[in-house]
Amino acid sequence: MAAPSASAISKLHPQASADEATLAKLGYKQEFRREFTPLEVAGLAFSFVGVVPSIASVLFYAIPNGGPVVMVWGWVFACPFIMCTGLALAELASAAPTSGGLYYWTYSLASPRCRNFLSWIVGYSNTIEMITAVASVNWACAIQITAAISIASGQTYTTTNQQLYGIYAALGLSQAVLVSFGTKVLARLQRLFTLVNACLCFIIIIALPIATPPDYRNSANFALGDFTNLAGWPSGFAFILSLMAPLYTIGGYDASVHMSEEAANAAMAIPWAIVGSIAVSAVLGWGVNISLAFCMGTDVGSVFNSPIGQPMAQILFNSLGQQKALALWCLVIIAEYMVASNCLLVGSRQTFAFARDGALPFSRYLYRINRYTGTPVNTVWFEIVCSLAIGLLSFVSTQAIDAVFTIAITASYIAYITPITNRFVFQNDFKPGPFYLGKLSFPVSVIAVVWMVFMIFVFFFPATPQTTAQEMNYTVVVLGGFMFLAISWYYLPVYGGIHWYTGPISNYTPAIRGENKDEDSILEGKDHDADIYVSAVDV
Repeated sequence: MAAPSASAISKLHPQASADEATLAKLGYKQEFRREFTPLEVAGLAFSFVGVVPSIASVLFYAIPNGGPVVMVWGWVFACPFIMCTGLALAELASAAPTSGGLYYWTYSLASPRCRNFLSWIVGYSNTIEMITAVASVNWACAIQITAAISIASGQTYTTTNQQLYGIYAALGLSQAVLVSFGTKVLARLQRLFTLVNACLCFIIIIALPIATPPDYRNSANFALGDFTNLAGWPSGFAFILSLMAPLYTIGGYDASVHMSEEAANAAMAIPWAIVGSIAVSAVLGWGVNISLAFCMGTDVGSVFNSPIGQPMAQILFNSLGQQKALALWCLVIIAEYMVASNCLLVGSRQTFAFARDGALPFSRYLYRINRYTGTPVNTVWFEIVCSLAIGLLSFVSTQAIDAVFTIAITASYIAYITPITNRFVFQNDFKPGPFYLGKLSFPVSVIAVVWMVFMIFVFFFPATPQTTAQEMNYTVVVLGGFMFLAISWYYLPVYGGIHWYTGPISNYTPAIRGENKDEDSILEGKDHDADIYVSAVDV
């Protein structure tokens, strides 16, 4: 069937036509339904962060490396760097709003001599980021569920790795079913997800201090000035290690980017979703941390080594009592489940885009749109299967499975650094979108890149200076092993990606492309293969 002309589309749906025209200039046809409103995209970015459940997940990084001081001031210290990274990515997202995002930008902005390889590396880094994001959030959710059982049993319940993995698998499989629904359902769910996460923040900020008994209320001197070092690292380095908490919590800045092809007015909605979610999460997260610091009591060690297994759950138990703490903790679990669902949603879109360009194994099966839901169901289940495999690290050691938290950040930083750097290092015809920082672009990008490079090396360090083979930081092993396989496959003789991967492949029909041939490309550094036509196969 002949495709309608751009002029015909614009008369019926002006914004849809503008979004499709932008996507066409990037080389892709419209395959998803654009059901996400700008507000729902912002909601997705905010609920992807999941302030309270994410803080609960990584509080074990902050408490032993400084206690209340790093919870409060470490958050303040990290947030400007987080915002710089978000701003740098927001500019790129505004210029080229496509689900491929990072690897697409990398290819478009790099030199022809190295763009295929860099795009390949960024694509795989982004893929492992999304898979480990799903794995880390679901593992945290599984632990939070066992913490709820511990609270209900009066702190007498103990769990096994087999039970934890069973809960972890059940969470992932149920989320795969949920995320396989149609785009409209997933878009409307963001309203509920946003409401739950926002309410949870205000409950912790307002209700917790009111309900906390005097015995557990801390003075301002303790909450804002007590540095408790339980890890054994020098205090300065312990403070730096504690930054894992805010960096993981307000992470995944590219979440909304991968929804670009399902969002209305993507060139503005996506960058503002990135920046807005960081700003709101930074303020609310700081409020949550201040509340926890004032309500955790002075025995930091007992909170960290709680029999419940979760420092935040122990703080709630001490302040609210068993029943109220259990009710609030169940709300945290629900919010964490929502975060994991959005991680899977976003990851499936990134995987779909990478498969669309033929870079993943089994791309011909992953690049498919389900005819009933209009969504990439195959990539949803691919992500879950991979995350279930990563969950098997729990049977190696606690440190091995905990590494998924730092892997998610480290892999994301590799994927962020490359396109941001390419924009200024290589000669290219980058044309900014409607979101543009002007003269601030370069200094903001430099700050973001230097910060991320520094923190990548920090995240390779173990939790304590005295460590064993089982207690080592497995980030470098797992991430390094994955990237080694990706690079090996690229350079594999005869069959490797170096012989066939040519970067993003245009799947836009030449007939429609001809109507837009006089329009400038948003990123002129991108070479479109106008003669190649690839279509997602219905299943």
